[in-house]
Amino acid sequence: MNKAIIKCPHCGKSNRVPAVDEGRPRCGSCHRELPWVVEAGDDDFGEIAERSGVPVLVDFWAVWCGPCRVVSPALDQLAHERAGQIKLVKVDVDRSPQLSVRFAIQAVPTLMVIIGGEIVARQAGAAPAPVLRSWLEGALTK
Repeated sequence: MNKAIIKCPHCGKSNRVPAVDEGRPRCGSCHRELPWVVEAGDDDFGEIAERSGVPVLVDFWAVWCGPCRVVSPALDQLAHERAGQIKLVKVDVDRSPQLSVRFAIQAVPTLMVIIGGEIVARQAGAAPAPVLRSWLEGALTK
């Protein structure tokens, strides 16, 4: 299974964070919760996102998409702000055609919040960070 390298925002140490884990990732040095940012595709989306023990913010994006590049830092910031509370899962639509069809992705970026395997919120298009934060908070309280 793929592991992402996440720099701890508290102590600065680099940590290997698995895409799938029973708990929530913690820094090996200071033991504080880490932001959970991983990639998923057609073969591992179910395990990484739909069977996650924490709410998942899914970002369907594409390399060629300008608005995706604008939204990405805001999503990373939300993952940092909500370390231990959410998992940010990035899906490249060009590399994951089955997921694009399954979720009827018509525009990128498209964002979804999945809790307990169920989609509780969905939004297409880029939005400013405060709007994304409010949207995510609303989805997490449903």
